[in-house]
Amino acid sequence: MSAMTDQEQLDTAKSFFKQYGSAMISGVLIALIAFFGFQYWQKKGTAENQIQTAKVQLFVDEAKAAVTDPKAATALAASAEKIVKENPDSIHAIQTQFVMAKLAFDQKDYAKAERELKKIENSKIDDEGLKQIIKIRLADAQLAQKKYDDALKTLATVTLPSFKATAEEARGDVYVAKNDIENAKKAYQSAWNVLLESKQERQILQIKLESVGVLVDDPEIERPILETQMDES
Repeated sequence: MSAMTDQEQLDTAKSFFKQYGSAMISGVLIALIAFFGFQYWQKKGTAENQIQTAKVQLFVDEAKAAVTDPKAATALAASAEKIVKENPDSIHAIQTQFVMAKLAFDQKDYAKAERELKKIENSKIDDEGLKQIIKIRLADAQLAQKKYDDALKTLATVTLPSFKATAEEARGDVYVAKNDIENAKKAYQSAWNVLLESKQERQILQIKLESVGVLVDDPEIERPILETQMDES
């Protein structure tokens, strides 16, 4: 395939994120609550945790109504405060703050989402993976506010290998928003390499790569090739 010009790449990237950007951000948080919010934390397996998880599930259900109902949102905030005060560094307190952050995203109040996530960014909980997830979602909130440098700084603190692909893809999103196509290519390429090696799903990443001019016909057998030489170190 012929390479796109820089302007064509930029226009395509902008079109992609205009069409899918906000939905992707919200979708990531929904997936976080649905998967990490329950399967991840249910591995603790105790009866007490199961009871607390049921409470958080009810809290999630209540949050759906709060998106468009100010009174429900006020009541939800009060419930969240109570849950967090009972055990501020517990898994369930953190789940609750995630729900509040998602609610803020749904209401397009990205500054509030950032505040909610910052409350638990440096939680004392002994779970490095969870802390990495918090930082990635915090970067999402910063990106939504066009706080690009803050988002990049936050993503720089995501260092666990298991989160490398997610962090690199998010970094690419930030660079696209900054109109820095070359660095976006490098970040997406880095994420692609990780996903390709681990044979994980990567269709959305393929679309993002193509939106910045890195074209691939078959993601199962071909590795995208950047027009510029990448530093392999």
